[in-house]
Amino acid sequence: MTERYSRQALFKPIGGKGQSKIENKHVLIVGCGALGSASAEALVRAGIGKLTIVDRDYVEFSNLQRQQLFVENDAIDQIPKAIAAQKRLAEINSNVIIDAHVIDATSQSLTPLLDTIDLLIDATDNFDIRFTINDLLQSHNIPWIFGSCVGSTGMSYTILPGQTPCLHCLLNVTSLSGATCDSVGIISPAVQMVVAHQMTEAFKLLVEDHQALRRGLVMFDLWNNHYQTINVERAKRIDCPSCGANPTFPYLDYDTQTKTEVLCGRDTVQIRSNLDIQLEDLASRLKSVGKINLNPFLLSIQYDSYRVVFFRDGRTFVHGTNSIEQAKKVYYRLVG
Repeated sequence: MTERYSRQALFKPIGGKGQSKIENKHVLIVGCGALGSASAEALVRAGIGKLTIVDRDYVEFSNLQRQQLFVENDAIDQIPKAIAAQKRLAEINSNVIIDAHVIDATSQSLTPLLDTIDLLIDATDNFDIRFTINDLLQSHNIPWIFGSCVGSTGMSYTILPGQTPCLHCLLNVTSLSGATCDSVGIISPAVQMVVAHQMTEAFKLLVEDHQALRRGLVMFDLWNNHYQTINVERAKRIDCPSCGANPTFPYLDYDTQTKTEVLCGRDTVQIRSNLDIQLEDLASRLKSVGKINLNPFLLSIQYDSYRVVFFRDGRTFVHGTNSIEQAKKVYYRLVG
């Protein structure tokens, strides 16, 4: 084992002491797609003590272009991503404890997993879940690293409860949501760039080198050669409901959570969300995905075999399925 991590331990900011700390830490990754699988592999190769993976989806052929832990047989057999990742990671490093959960990430499902973790890596595919994670970790005082990518762009930010602005604060200084991989695609270098930022910050936290942490929000566009780090320290708000002086953690409240129900006899699932979705902006983002109809009251789009209807009051109908999981999958693919 001394030889296995020797090159990493030779790096002075880590060293032997840092390596020992890494081997005694526990990281939770929420989402095991492109960002999650790459982050999981980096942590396992680095010798993390325990890794917990949460993902609700299964492997599809469209994943193989950028989700590096999976192979064709995983897609053929529709293996859950968390399980396929666990198998591959165990082959990479049998000394790491790898815990896999095939579940939807909610405040209820994640809470039991937080007791022993030192850090959470965000590898989710939508901001509904991210804001829940933000409130949940603020309430438990656990650091986490936000990451997002689409097309050739990406961003990352390290959130330290009680010290940095939280994700809720950042809404006031930058746009955090937008296009999705299913509407504009994605190239794998954008994934790797976000992972590079997330994992570097993760190692700093795991070896407890807090002075080296990046305090800014990183944003880039690889195709158009843009790269910037935004100072967001002033974004921290004393009245923020998630991290302010008197937090209420609004995204943990039942009334603010996304709710779903099957509409009886209609082969349709209704989704209620409190995300602020402007139909005109959504129509612009989805124009390359399918035929769009927009009127003053709603937006409808034909997506694969589904007809999806977005209403201005936050409701969405996904026609063509009675499966809540499939409906949510379609919804998040379009909304992000």
